[in-house]
Amino acid sequence: MYKGRKISVVLPCYNEEEGLRIVMSDMPGFVDEVIAVDNNSVDRTSEVAKELGAIVIQERKQGYGAAYKAGFRHATGDIIVAMDADGTYPRTFIPVLLDVMFELDLDFITCDRTGHKLTKSSKLRVFGNWVLGVAMTLLFWFRIHDSQSGMWVFKRSILPQLNLTSDGMAFSEEIKIEAFTKGFKAEELPIYYRDRAGESKLNVWRDGVMNLVFLLKKRFGRSRNTLSQVAQSNSTVDIAK
Repeated sequence: MYKGRKISVVLPCYNEEEGLRIVMSDMPGFVDEVIAVDNNSVDRTSEVAKELGAIVIQERKQGYGAAYKAGFRHATGDIIVAMDADGTYPRTFIPVLLDVMFELDLDFITCDRTGHKLTKSSKLRVFGNWVLGVAMTLLFWFRIHDSQSGMWVFKRSILPQLNLTSDGMAFSEEIKIEAFTKGFKAEELPIYYRDRAGESKLNVWRDGVMNLVFLLKKRFGRSRNTLSQVAQSNSTVDIAK
């Protein structure tokens, strides 16, 4: 519990046994549950997560967004903290983000990595993120610095109102679009960002193009696959015992 609210942390995992050790080593003690979603890993991700005290969910549908949606369905906290399981995002910032959320009564916070990167990001990746950010601004008429950030803090109560359709990497930009364009109190706050542990699963060209295409479909399409509808459908999710 943190200031009377139950806190859940959701971690999508695909071969992240190395990163999980880093993430769990300094997870704040007030976090009530850590949900590690094993998305068909072939290493010891599930075993390591359980050894370190996380609740392990098995999601057989492959994809970043699919893993997150599975984790969100099982989270029971009043507040959900979402971050990658590769050690890049700062767990020590969680109480700071929560303090800002409670003080300003925010519904959603996304984190901006662009001002303080302790990484060796390629120029291509930086350029690609800039292009996607500009596209998001032009298509949806709101501006944030880091459209592809993978760390968010939000009230679980807003989830049924979010139309989250992506099962892939575009989920990161989609959740921001939903939060910033549907009347919720949403803000972007800066964090630091480190190089990941283990091997990156991101394909810069493929994922970049797919994310751009997704933005166009999201803007001009008519998808209505909400998280609440997903939860009512036949799920491929199993809780690891």
